[in-house]
Amino acid sequence: MRKQPFQFGIYTLADLGKDPHTGVQITPHERARQIVELAKMADQLGLDVFGLGEHHRLDYAVSSTAVTLGAIAQSTSNIRLTSATTIISTVDPVRLYEDYATLDLLSNGRAEIIAGRGAFFESFPLFGFDPEDYDALFEENTELFLQLNKHEKLTWTGQFRPALHNVEIAPRPYQSEIPLWIGVGGSISSAERAARYGHGMAIAILGGNVTSYQPLVEAYHRMATKLDRPSEHRQVAVTGHTFISESAKDAREIYYPYYENYKNYVNAQLGKQQQFTREQFDQMTELQHALFVGSPSEVASKILLQYKLFGHQRFLAQLDIGGMPFELAANSLELLATKVIPEVRRQIAQYA
Repeated sequence: MRKQPFQFGIYTLADLGKDPHTGVQITPHERARQIVELAKMADQLGLDVFGLGEHHRLDYAVSSTAVTLGAIAQSTSNIRLTSATTIISTVDPVRLYEDYATLDLLSNGRAEIIAGRGAFFESFPLFGFDPEDYDALFEENTELFLQLNKHEKLTWTGQFRPALHNVEIAPRPYQSEIPLWIGVGGSISSAERAARYGHGMAIAILGGNVTSYQPLVEAYHRMATKLDRPSEHRQVAVTGHTFISESAKDAREIYYPYYENYKNYVNAQLGKQQQFTREQFDQMTELQHALFVGSPSEVASKILLQYKLFGHQRFLAQLDIGGMPFELAANSLELLATKVIPEVRRQIAQYA
């Protein structure tokens, strides 16, 4: 079977952080507009995937990813459109399927879903669920979604949702099925679960030495082999915070205030008291650590190092955090598209 080309994309969580230099906080209206513009730019530059995160808080601009991606679908032509991530434990799988099948029709078959846990738990009380039921809800809702993906009519019974009795599941998507990825942080059981479902695994690399994520990939492939999953059902993606500038020094100096700001307000949102330091940041930008920050050649080297470790098929960069102005994220995106991606693809082609 012909090997699929390595895919590149970007994603945003639509956070509404204050600019650390000016103290100005972007409005949800302006943030939504910028997200659409960033997606259009990514499409025009030839990237493969655009992802959008889901939150249900006043300090984030997007709670309905399908609606926003539907708007983006009308302004783009080729780029695939994915959630990043859908909190599947607290969403009705039927509504999720309907929304993304509709997005798939509007986009001529470009819809995808990354399902995961997310960092926050505000959606549990908001939609009437107990966080203690997280695992059971995740299993049930994912299993139901997989059934919805396969059958036009369905009879189903579960623990948390009312039963379905020979109901019609509509609309059907443009694709034969909506691609599903399972988002994984650091849990071996989550990696094994992704393989059991027979779908891709998206790893969020947010801290530590990248070699610490190897056991996730190994567990995923080990379970997939045990279950005799075909190669097309063994897809691994890496996601991470990214900032690129022509100069390695400039990249670090420009990005640090925004990343420090992001880390400090996310820690506050999570009820953590620790402050993020420049020493921690500098370590995170080293080759074997989590941040994809530096010159184009540095970022390309980091992606290639991880490719050698993980053999993954997709890389998604989160560019716009910490109150960063749109122009900086857009410049970083342009360097990703014009300098990083060609170099990574050239070197990966040599491994084939």
